[in-house]
Formats: sequence, C-alpha cells, structure tokens
Amino acid sequence: MMHIRPVSDLRNKFPEIEQTVLKNGEPVYLTKNGYGSMVLLSLEQYAALTDDVELALDEADKAAELSDVRYSGQEVFSRVRRRIRERKAL
Repeated sequence: MMHIRPVSDLRNKFPEIEQTVLKNGEPVYLTKNGYGSMVLLSLEQYAALTDDVELALDEADKAAELSDVRYSGQEVFSRVRRRIRERKAL
C-alpha cells in the first residue's frame, strides 16, 4: 500500500510517519499543494537503492585511473541512448 501524506504531516505527525518508514519498512510519499514533493526512506531502504550504483561508480573510477582513454559527454550519452534503444527493441 502506498503511503501518501501532506508535507505538513512531517511536522505534525512525525511519530506516525517514522513508524511507517522505520518499523513497517515502507516509503512515505509527501505532497505539497497536492503535488509530489519528496519520498522518505529508511537508511536501509536508501542503501539498498544506491549501493549497486556506488559500487559501479567506484569500479568506473578505478578503471579510469588505469586508462588514458576519455570520452566526451556527447559520446557517453550517445552510447547510453543506443543501449536503451537496443533494450527496448528486445
């Protein structure tokens, strides 16, 4: 179940939100003026989302240290777009 709350609940009902996020392990989506504003996650949930990216960035940094090859932003994004198109074609 999605938990959507107004951002004012962060101040007024923090214990309820904290319980949802920490004890129930579920994210809480906050809105401001009826529009999405932010998502609250536990540290564990956040780490689960970002750990793989952090590792990949560390590996890329190590590979860059061992190589003199550099790519422009245009080259990188062209390759990314091509890979996305290839995956969609599958």
